[in-house]
Amino acid sequence: MRKIKQSREDKIFDMIKITILVIALILVLYPLYFIVIASVSSSQAVNTGQVWYRPIGFNLEGYRRIFDHAMIWMGYRNTILYTFLGTSINVLLTLTLAYPLSRKTFRGGRFIMIFLLITMYFNGGLIPRYLVVQKLGLYDDWKIMVLINAVNVFNVIIARTFLKSSIPDSLFEAATIDGCSHINFLWKIVMPLSKAIIAVLILYYGIAHWNEYFTALIYLNDEKLYSLQLVLRSLLIESQAQDMLESADGAQQQDIGELLKYGLIIVSSLPVLILYPLLQKYFVQGVMIGSVKG
Repeated sequence: MRKIKQSREDKIFDMIKITILVIALILVLYPLYFIVIASVSSSQAVNTGQVWYRPIGFNLEGYRRIFDHAMIWMGYRNTILYTFLGTSINVLLTLTLAYPLSRKTFRGGRFIMIFLLITMYFNGGLIPRYLVVQKLGLYDDWKIMVLINAVNVFNVIIARTFLKSSIPDSLFEAATIDGCSHINFLWKIVMPLSKAIIAVLILYYGIAHWNEYFTALIYLNDEKLYSLQLVLRSLLIESQAQDMLESADGAQQQDIGELLKYGLIIVSSLPVLILYPLLQKYFVQGVMIGSVKG
C-alpha cells in the first residue's frame, strides 16, 4: 500500500499535537509519581524540595507502620465487602430498570423516565433521609452502605441508551418465537451482549463505593463497620494516628508522620489504579455507545 506523503504543515501539526499530549500526560502522571516517591523518601528531603524525580533517603517505615495497624486491614475488609455487594446490587438494579425502559413496546416508560429525572434534581435532603434510615433500622448497620443509592439515574440513562442502540426489538421477536420470556431474554441474550456497558457501570459504581465517605460518616457509629476512607480520616485528622507513632521520638515522629500521609494515599488508591486499566477497553466503548443518543 502506497504511503501518503505528509506535507510540511502536517508534520508541524503532528509535532504540536504530540508536544501538547506529552505535556498533558506529565501534568496528570507527575503528582501521582511524586506521592509514590515521597512516601518512601525522607520527610526532610521532601519538605526542603530535594525530592522531585527520585526518592532520597529511602525508607519503608511508613508502609510498615500502615500495614501493622489493625484498623487499616479492618477498613480494607469492610470497603471490599461494601464495594463488591454494593456494586453487584447497583448493576443488577440498573440493568433491570434500564431494559424495559429501552423497549418501545413498554407502556408507561416515558412517565417513569420523567419521574426518574425529577429525582435527579429534587430530593428530600439529609434530615428526612436520616429519619427514614433510622425508622428502617439501618442506622449503624453495614447494610446501609450497600443499599443506599442503589440506583443512580444518570447510569440508568446511559444503560437505557446503550440497550436501545445495541439490542434491536427484532432480536426479542426472534427469541419470542422460540418461547423466550423477557427475563430469559435479559439474562441469556442481553447480558452477554452488554459487556461494555456492564464494565462502565462496574467502574462508576465501584469507584463510588470505594471512595464512599459521607454515608459512613453519617450513618455508622461502630468503628468495626468503618470503611477505609473513614479509617484514613480517623488516622490523619483525629488523634488515632498517635498509635502508629508510638516508640518514636519527636523528630522521628514528624518524619514518620509525613511518610504515613503519602503512604495512606497510595494504599487507598492502589486498587482503583489497578482496576481501571483492566476495564478501560470496555469503558471507552460503553460510554461512547451509551452517550450518543439521549
